Amino acid sequence: MSASWFETAAGNPDAPLRLFLLPHAGSGGTIYRNWGSLLPGDIAQHIVCAPGRERRFAEEAFTEIEPLVDALYDALLDELDDRPYAMFGHCLGAQLAYRVAVNIHRDGERPPLLVGASGWAPEGFQQSTYEQSQMPEPDLIEWMQTLGSFPAEVYGDPAVMARIIPALRADLAVVSTYVDDAADCGVPLVSYSGKSDPLMYPGAMESWRTRTPEFLGNSEFTGDHFYIDTPEHAVAVTADLTRHLQRRMALV
Repeated sequence: MSASWFETAAGNPDAPLRLFLLPHAGSGGTIYRNWGSLLPGDIAQHIVCAPGRERRFAEEAFTEIEPLVDALYDALLDELDDRPYAMFGHCLGAQLAYRVAVNIHRDGERPPLLVGASGWAPEGFQQSTYEQSQMPEPDLIEWMQTLGSFPAEVYGDPAVMARIIPALRADLAVVSTYVDDAADCGVPLVSYSGKSDPLMYPGAMESWRTRTPEFLGNSEFTGDHFYIDTPEHAVAVTADLTRHLQRRMALV
């Protein structure tokens, strides 16, 4: 089961540390495919691919968060070996990484060294509604464009949009079912955000302090919700994440 969930990206798959990368709503692993040249060779990168997108397009997508978290949790536990690991996610990916870590902590399973959360916070984030997931396609595309969620050329390609829109609708429905319970994820957490993110209220990333035993701080960058797509910001995020991962590895 786990093999369908994870794509091993560029780099050494046998590296001593494994990093699981969780994409944003409506996406597969595209936003992480250039990280192979940004992260050091001692980190094996595994991109999470949920049903309903990219190579799993023919599979039925999840539309509620609890079944999605449970399935990803089971797949991750099945995938792990004896190497240490960490998780990083952007937006919905950050939310899923947090909830999977919460479940791991709850069940006493071997925890990740670190969770990296970008573009989402447990408080102060404008959660999408089910009604938004059902918006007419022109309205949905207009909303996507305000967030800068995909490269401009994607919007002009009907074939590509025909694959993205169903996944995005499903993921927005997933987010709309989320109910916060103020749970502790049980592991150190570091966060990243865009200064002009229209989905985030000022100071939202500070809410992470109550969700982790060790909050390693938030790095804020110029840009909107998808600041992380900017090459220089991707370099900065991966450099900072690597620094934290290397410190955690030194303690293993």
